[in-house]
Amino acid sequence: MLSSSARLLRLLSLLSSRPSWTCAELAERMEVTDRTVRRDVARLRDLGYSVDSEAGPWGGYRLRAGSRVPPLILDDEEALAVAVGLREAALSDALGGDQAALSALLKLRQVLPRHIADRLGELDDAFVRLPGTDGPKMRPGLLLELAVACRGGERARLSYTDGEGRTTVRDVDPYRLVHAARRWYVVARDVARDQWRTFRADRIDRFQPTGQPADLTDPPDPAHLVSRNIANGPYPLSATIRLPFPLKEALRLIPPTVGTHRPDGPDATLVDIGGPDPDGLARYLLGLATPLRVLEPESVRQALARRAREVADANA
Repeated sequence: MLSSSARLLRLLSLLSSRPSWTCAELAERMEVTDRTVRRDVARLRDLGYSVDSEAGPWGGYRLRAGSRVPPLILDDEEALAVAVGLREAALSDALGGDQAALSALLKLRQVLPRHIADRLGELDDAFVRLPGTDGPKMRPGLLLELAVACRGGERARLSYTDGEGRTTVRDVDPYRLVHAARRWYVVARDVARDQWRTFRADRIDRFQPTGQPADLTDPPDPAHLVSRNIANGPYPLSATIRLPFPLKEALRLIPPTVGTHRPDGPDATLVDIGGPDPDGLARYLLGLATPLRVLEPESVRQALARRAREVADANA
């Protein structure tokens, strides 16, 4: 016979594992009477857990979001995955400057079974982090605020500092959060300009919902918009090249954070790629070590041909 406390934990675990249970099902699983199930549900409610009930032969109990996080029953792989995720969040400061990830990790490591803690320690010993490789920092809680605004379809006002240090205040309609190139971006419609834009989350100084509904008519593909802006946004020069293989292979050679891809028939791909100057682009393209053709501009085509001749002459 389980103790009262053990029964409550078992009941919470069952209620968390699927949307709804009948009283008879819970009684059978816990090997107790229906009356004991009803009494234990009442105790959970007294402890602050939100357990809904429906009367009738097909009714039952349902655990809904409330004021407390119920205990989770994790298998070995799930516990290890959660611990690794928390450690990476704490090390990379992905959630801002708060200590939530580190605090949760310390609590979890205290209760991990020894064999799981040993596996986590093995991973710690194997991983090497280079100094200065962490992503840019955001203020604590910002990602959650952005996610709530995206999900709720609510217009917001943000203070944003661009790459040249200029700060503006804009009304935006947040749509999606995208993680790319070790940064977080929010895809949103700039209300004043009526344009879909990307904003780096670490450059958002203030973010305040306005209570007005967002206009999300005809939204773009958020991943494509972010990858295109990353690839071509900061560079003064852009070139279009043709690779003689399908889109999937082209994406392996040139990642979407470097170029914007589009198919050119079944066996070729066009890629728009940015660079600082013709010679810089030529050096990058030559380093791909694959056949390609520069469609435009002429300055990049000539720079690539000149560098290719220099390499050929040096090895003649």
